[in-house]
Amino acid sequence: MSAPPIEASSAAGSGDPKGGEETRLLLSYPPASPLMLSDGENDVGLAKRTMLPMRIERSDEAAVAPPFSWSKLWEFTGPGLLMSIAFLDPGNIEGDLQAGAISGFSLLWLTMWSTAMGLVIQVLSARLGVATGRHLAELCRLEYPYWARTLLWIMAELALIGADIQEVIGSAIGIQILSNGAVPLWAGVLITACDCFIFLFLESYGVRTLEAVFAVFLSLMALSFAWMFAETRPSGKQLLLGCLVPRLSSKTIKQAVGIVGCVITPHNVFLHSALVQSRKIDPTKTPQVREALTYYTIDSTVALAVSFVINLFVTAVFADGFYNTDKAESVGLSNAGEFLNQKYGGGLIPILYFWGVGVLVAGQSSTITGTYAGQFIMDGFLELKVKKWLRSMISRSCAIVPTVVVALVFRKSEAALDSLNEWINVVLSIQIPFSLIPLFTLVSKDRVMGLFKIGPTMEKVVWTMCALIMAINAYVLLDFFINEVSGLLYGLVVGAVTLAYTIFILYLLSFDEGLPSSFSPYSATEATSLPAATN
Repeated sequence: MSAPPIEASSAAGSGDPKGGEETRLLLSYPPASPLMLSDGENDVGLAKRTMLPMRIERSDEAAVAPPFSWSKLWEFTGPGLLMSIAFLDPGNIEGDLQAGAISGFSLLWLTMWSTAMGLVIQVLSARLGVATGRHLAELCRLEYPYWARTLLWIMAELALIGADIQEVIGSAIGIQILSNGAVPLWAGVLITACDCFIFLFLESYGVRTLEAVFAVFLSLMALSFAWMFAETRPSGKQLLLGCLVPRLSSKTIKQAVGIVGCVITPHNVFLHSALVQSRKIDPTKTPQVREALTYYTIDSTVALAVSFVINLFVTAVFADGFYNTDKAESVGLSNAGEFLNQKYGGGLIPILYFWGVGVLVAGQSSTITGTYAGQFIMDGFLELKVKKWLRSMISRSCAIVPTVVVALVFRKSEAALDSLNEWINVVLSIQIPFSLIPLFTLVSKDRVMGLFKIGPTMEKVVWTMCALIMAINAYVLLDFFINEVSGLLYGLVVGAVTLAYTIFILYLLSFDEGLPSSFSPYSATEATSLPAATN
């Protein structure tokens, strides 16, 4: 059982309400951000991290944020940049090119609205981190019973491994392209595996240095894919129609599901709630929280707008070059550069190399953010007290080992590798509820968020989004049963897994009134702390 909240008995007994309130606020102040913790923690730090999160009472709730400042915006710019990399990983690039080649411009509207949904989710993740001083994985550990939080951790790790397979293989493909095939896929995977050391090196210089490096990565991606877009000159009319007119057919359902799965990345939800704590914000000061949320919202919006444009570039290039051709079904991440060269010619600098640079940078940057997310997920759920380098190695190994196996198994089959990437996108889509439901549940609770809990309208919006995503997942499972399941034993196993999946989702939805808080037994003046979760 977790320790009860600490009470300021001495101050309360003195008869000075103001003094008692100030002492209570100090005792309930959330622990230091993981981004700012040293490798070792003293006893006070450990005590803070075992305290349950409290609904922070703010005496200045009516206070407004300071006026807008460009210099202040610059100080808060960065976490959105790192978060947006997950919207541009090789899985997304794979989904974009296949959507363009198979569906033409018809799914651009879905990419746009999926990015918009992703923005709402990431803003809520930032809101949770800023208002509570804890990230999502920590709050899940404190909120849910042992068996449920263990399952949530396993699901988060599975989603991270799936994303990491795409990211590492994407980097390896980029290395293979730029080396003219001299570096085999498995060797590229091992080279990419060393990114955890790059991450540790960059992190030692501070989070702003890390953010600056990612700004360079994002710029390289944008320039590479923008150059390809300018070279191919897709139809502006088709682009506009694709963004504004929703179209969907039975032939494009799988690509549509993949787009949703790779745009809304489960581990990214955990990551952003931790990244926003890199700035010095006192959750007990309402103006500071309001100000931070304003700047983080702008930061996230701009970053995801840029990511959408880059995704649009990739989809448009392949829609223009391969839609309704005999190569549409066979084009994938590994052979796309060759197909582009055949279609548009080499030129002074072959388009193949621009493609290779874009894929390499997308893979390398996303593997580093994946390492970052893995640390927060493992530390938040398991509360590991280990050195940063060891924690990086552990989280990195969880993803690299299966990736090396995949690279060795699929190294000679481009079609099989492309099919694997496509199905990983679908698996990621199935994993989404295990990060979204806890997030939406927590940001809807007054006893967790206090003044900054979302309102009734936003609650309806986010739970509608969640229902839509789960409906997509239901379609994926039904399609899997129809097309892939054969044999009684196999059918029984898959059916049992599907049943367990459904039951766990229903549990998460019903846990402590997880649905909209108007049904919650807690009121604003009642319970000020989360109840201890029982094993």
